[in-house]
Amino acid sequence: MFLSTASSVSGISSTAAAMQKMSISAFLGHEDLLGWIMVITLCVMSISSWYFIIANTMRSAMVRKAADKVVKDFWANASPQEAMHMLEAQPQNEPFSKIALDAIAVAAHHQQAGADGSRLAQALSRSEFIDRALRQAVDREGLRLEGGMTLLATVGSAAPFVGLLGTVWGIYHALIRISASGNASMEAVAGPVGEALVMTAFGLFAAIPAVLAYNALGRSNRVIYARFDEFAHDLHDFFATGARVENK
Repeated sequence: MFLSTASSVSGISSTAAAMQKMSISAFLGHEDLLGWIMVITLCVMSISSWYFIIANTMRSAMVRKAADKVVKDFWANASPQEAMHMLEAQPQNEPFSKIALDAIAVAAHHQQAGADGSRLAQALSRSEFIDRALRQAVDREGLRLEGGMTLLATVGSAAPFVGLLGTVWGIYHALIRISASGNASMEAVAGPVGEALVMTAFGLFAAIPAVLAYNALGRSNRVIYARFDEFAHDLHDFFATGARVENK
């Protein structure tokens, strides 16, 4: 019984020692300059991607929440002048109000140019002039929705390879240390190799949220962009013909 207890204590001690050798602190303590560069790169990737995930999610939610109210209030106004006052009271980063303000501004500009006999009114019809301005406004607001999406795509595709490179580099150094020590036991091999595999986990930890967020935010942006197009078409019909075409 005494031998069994001693054996159990010895096994627990060996396990604890092995776990200590495979800890994060031990992993970081064995990293060289290149290893630290990859660790810092993955940390920067993860922090940057989470910043844009949170910022874009909040922005998308606010835009979708305000869209119905802004569009409904715009069509509820009796005149473009009243609508302009309502739109100017909206937050500066609200895209639907900015698209509508652009439409009001270019319609008024073309009307003034026609009254003055300007070449602008002769070169472009009212419909063409408003259509061009609305296309530019929709594209501008659409590009603002895309902010940070390139970084998320980059992190999602590159972070696993950075982590894999760190793992390969760590295993290379681990094999050198094992060879120098002359100890090829399972305990001597498992610790250094396990530490090296942590880098792959870091890469996946950075990449997986970025990929999931990129797909979710991409779909959300497409829905919002479709709302931009729908609102822009209604604005074009209203300012070009004087009446909104109601969708049945």
